[in-house]
Amino acid sequence: MPSSQPLIAVTDADLADLRARLTATRWAEPWPVGDWEAGTAPAELRRLVTYWADGYDWRAHEAAVNALPSGSADLGGTAVRYLRYDGEHPAALPIVLTNGWPSSVLELTALAERLATPTRYGGAADDAFTVIVPALPGFPFSPQRPTLSSTEQTHDLWHRLMHDELGFERYAAHGGDLGAGITSRLAEAHPEALVGIHLMAVAAPADYDPSTLTAQEQAYLDSVEAWQRQEGGYQHQQSTRPLTLAQGLADSPAGLLAWLIEKYRAWSDCGGDLSARFTDDFLLTQASVYWFTETISTSFRPYYEYAQGLTPRVKQVKVPTAVSLFPADLTQPPRHWAERTYDVARYTRMPRGGHFAAHEEPELLAQDITEFFRPHRASEAEG
Repeated sequence: MPSSQPLIAVTDADLADLRARLTATRWAEPWPVGDWEAGTAPAELRRLVTYWADGYDWRAHEAAVNALPSGSADLGGTAVRYLRYDGEHPAALPIVLTNGWPSSVLELTALAERLATPTRYGGAADDAFTVIVPALPGFPFSPQRPTLSSTEQTHDLWHRLMHDELGFERYAAHGGDLGAGITSRLAEAHPEALVGIHLMAVAAPADYDPSTLTAQEQAYLDSVEAWQRQEGGYQHQQSTRPLTLAQGLADSPAGLLAWLIEKYRAWSDCGGDLSARFTDDFLLTQASVYWFTETISTSFRPYYEYAQGLTPRVKQVKVPTAVSLFPADLTQPPRHWAERTYDVARYTRMPRGGHFAAHEEPELLAQDITEFFRPHRASEAEG
């Protein structure tokens, strides 16, 4: 239901505390290495911290966040905030969008607007979706689930939200990164409710015979192994000792910002230049919502829970699936690899974009989602 509560309300004292911490940042001793060679570039971090402390207008962004069409639901003891964009067509297809890490629902607003009101962007009204964008438990705007348990998983919460709370008998789903895993488990657990799913990443097969791998699949697995060696340190830390890391990031806004912007640069199609894809205000708003909601620690939980076996592995997804790969995203699984686990009906390699495609390339992503679901939408109408 629509919520009378703002998504976020920051006191003057909390805002003053943030600025004081930023101004008093104790900077790490520099190394004799090039920018970004060994992690976040000190000069870029200093520049952003200076602007965050004196120049960045949080109140303007807070007002914009609270102007978003939000709702709230109590799903069996787990509170979830969500955005809702009603489709401009009376037969709009419901769709749930799920972000990954280190993201928030704010990255999905441009995509949601294009899907809900396609005529504003040169599209057709009968391609409209009613778009639901839930804030992941423990991410900005939604509190964490009350226990670490395998019995109440996010994909089940999403089904309760879409089906039980909002009354959608059948709906579509899209996700990338962590959101792709949630979307996959949603389709696996509730196939009767899913028209289809659209993914930017795929789960590895639960089991396979290595002798059956194609040369393309083996090259892909080799690339994943290389990526893990070069880029996967964050994932290992967040999966094994997240609370050790979390304390430092929860106490230091400069440390939090360094942790986040390194990923925005490394995982986006920015060519090494953050400003090519993200404004300073966008990056600082993302960091601010993590800071003020105190959720960087709890946003690590999906990594830890998966590593501990609390989150079920995806085994076989039988609903129609679209896979959309952006060239600067973390991995580029071949179609045959995806087909080991999914009923792949559409497979698209995008010309540009990365991990944060909903923000980087919302038009491309909206078009791919729309085209995939168009025939399935027709089948729903006939049924």
